[in-house]
Order: sequence, then C-alpha cells, then structure tokens
Amino acid sequence: MATQNRIINPASPNLPLGTDTYERRYQDQFTNVLRLYFNQLQNALTELTGNIGGRYLAFPYGAFSSYTSQSTAANTATLLTLSNTDFSNAVSLETSSKITVANAGVYNLQFSAQIQNLDNAPQDVYIWLRQNGIDIVGSTGVVGLLARKNPGDPSHDIKGWNYFLSMNAGDYVQIYWSTTDVDVTIPTYAASGTPTKPSTASVVATLSFVSALPP
Repeated sequence: MATQNRIINPASPNLPLGTDTYERRYQDQFTNVLRLYFNQLQNALTELTGNIGGRYLAFPYGAFSSYTSQSTAANTATLLTLSNTDFSNAVSLETSSKITVANAGVYNLQFSAQIQNLDNAPQDVYIWLRQNGIDIVGSTGVVGLLARKNPGDPSHDIKGWNYFLSMNAGDYVQIYWSTTDVDVTIPTYAASGTPTKPSTASVVATLSFVSALPP
C-alpha cells in the first residue's frame, strides 16, 4: 500500500502456529494472513509498475547548462564548460566540467552545443569525450560549418548526440572540442523578439542512469 509520499514496506506475515490436528478455523486464519500480506505486496508493486509506474523511483540523473559564450584557439583541445546545475540526483558537476556519478552503472550522456562561424570560409568543429581524463575511443564527432553570411552575420548550427557510458562510483566524464579557426565559437544568445523567443544556452548536457553494471 502507498501513502501520498512513500510506499509502505509490507511487514512479514505473522503466521499462526499450527495445530496437531486439522482445524478449519486455523486454516481460515492462516489463509487470511497470507491474503493480507500478498495484497500489500501487490499494492506496493502497483505503485511502481502500474499506470503511474516509476512514481516512487529515484534513479540518478543530472542536467547541466551554460549561458557563457565559449571560444578557443585554432586546433586546440578545449573543455566545454557547464556553469548551471538544472537538476541533480546523485550526479553532480565538479569544477565546471566534470560530470561525476555517485553510483556505479550504465549511464546515457546526451549533450548539444550551439555553434557559429564568423570566418569567411567554411570551418570544422570536433567534439569528443574523456572519461577520468582519458579520451573515449570512437567518441569524436566532426561538424562542418558554412562560411559566414556577411561580416556581421555568422553561420549558425546546433549539434548534439548521446553515448552510453559504463561508470564506477566517483567516475567523471568531460566534453572537449576543437576548431580549425578562431572565428568559430560556441555562443549564447539573449532572448529576442518578432516573434518573442527565449535565450539560447551555449551548451546543454544530461547524464541519466540506465542500468546497473552487468555482472
């Protein structure tokens, strides 16, 4: 059974002591105790797996963002920084770049970056992951950016993807990027009108628990 805030853990049934000979009254009492216990188990499981399944589950997760424009020198490995913790449960942000887990498991990392190119030639951006300071093989994505539209109007793009990561307690993951030209940046945009639009984050990243580590 469940209350508004928590699921009640069913107590072990207090079964009556058996009699030396068969008694209908004892059998009925025994059956009723078991029925009550199994009803409590069913009610508790329904709260977890019914139409509102997951209402009382609290899996680890974290959602982070940055509203700071980010830039780098050409062909230089650079951290994508995150300055805001939007949601967090056993997943935290350390030193503005290390997305750190408190519990071991398989996690899904999803992120997106707003990119612009103010150079008058096409340029490339590379984005990849490091786990505990070590590059993750196969994680690099290459983004091609068009040349600017005019000197005051850069080309724009937003790119995002996701990875499954096997992580132990205390592990962290970081997002790195590089570009072929200094005029390529990862900006944030203020809210604007016609029509009214909210501001744009330069980087958004989430890390969600998927499963315990395989045995």
